[in-house]
Amino acid sequence: MEQNKQQKAEKWFKKCILCLFLLVGVVVGLVYVFDPYFHFHKPFSFVSYRLYDERYINDGISRHFDYDAIVTGTSMAQNFKPSEIDELYGTKCVKETFAGAGYKELSENLARALEYNENLKTVFWTMDYNALMRDKDWYSYDSYPTYLYDDNIWNDTSYVFNKTTLYHGVLTNLMMTLTGESSTTMDEYSAWEKETGVEYILQTYSREGLTLRDEQLIMTEEERIMVTEAIQQNFVDLINQYPDTQFYIFYTPYSIYYWDFMEQEGMLLRQLEAEQIATELLLECPNVRLYNFFDHYELICNPDNYRDKEHYGAEINSKILQWMTEDTYLVTKENYLDRLDAEREFYMNYDYDTLYTESLKQAGY
Repeated sequence: MEQNKQQKAEKWFKKCILCLFLLVGVVVGLVYVFDPYFHFHKPFSFVSYRLYDERYINDGISRHFDYDAIVTGTSMAQNFKPSEIDELYGTKCVKETFAGAGYKELSENLARALEYNENLKTVFWTMDYNALMRDKDWYSYDSYPTYLYDDNIWNDTSYVFNKTTLYHGVLTNLMMTLTGESSTTMDEYSAWEKETGVEYILQTYSREGLTLRDEQLIMTEEERIMVTEAIQQNFVDLINQYPDTQFYIFYTPYSIYYWDFMEQEGMLLRQLEAEQIATELLLECPNVRLYNFFDHYELICNPDNYRDKEHYGAEINSKILQWMTEDTYLVTKENYLDRLDAEREFYMNYDYDTLYTESLKQAGY
């Protein structure tokens, strides 16, 4: 009798172990097939994918997608449409953006993409204007999923047996596939649509609380070194490693309210000096085409183009691509000093007080 009970217990235990292994196998199989972050393989044609969560998915795009061009940057690049790039430049483009990223984060991701894909020959890259005065190693995001960025198969358990991966990734892709919903397109990936206009800009921008200065700050030698090191490390060094790749880089064209902010805090002249340092470094790279839209006053001074003092609407992303193909705003060794002089003249002498007063009236404040 006692031996019979022991045999039943052993059978029950073996069945439990078998069920556990089967369950683990099912989970592993589902994660492998529906692979929401493209950690294991390129997209399967029979699976529908939701593209989201940039810092988790972009490295998988770099490693496993078929492309020869990439558009990268911060939220200023999220509304670019790779399909428009393909049409204008004859490329096969993917989008890898990182909201709030610093120069180093973007550079490191791009370096991996260039290492993974020898066919990557065209890069579209935003240079956020408000990041020029940051340290070369400045980061805004520390909690990276490092298990997605290495070749160690043992720490893939953090991906495979991850509640977020299963619930928000695998199950979402599974349901999209079963219901026949299409995958997120590269045009849709990370894109956003928000209302623009002066009333929306003033919801997040106010002169109250600013550190007002009567005189503009002058860049110190330490700051010149900081800017030089940031551009050298995060742009020039990488660009020079890939002389056969064409880099299209542009300063992000912020609104006139950003320039008001800089002028009020006495940082405008220093910012223009930082721009000159960055420009001169980039112009030494023969495979860089650098663009600056700050003399497009119709764009900069029209609040209807912006949702806050920095972010322009999606239609501006499309126009930027078109402007770059026309080379109207191309910066060269021959014209950059004249362009900087014109920029300095316009933004140092703009009537910001009238702008702000009239904007408050228009927005009903």
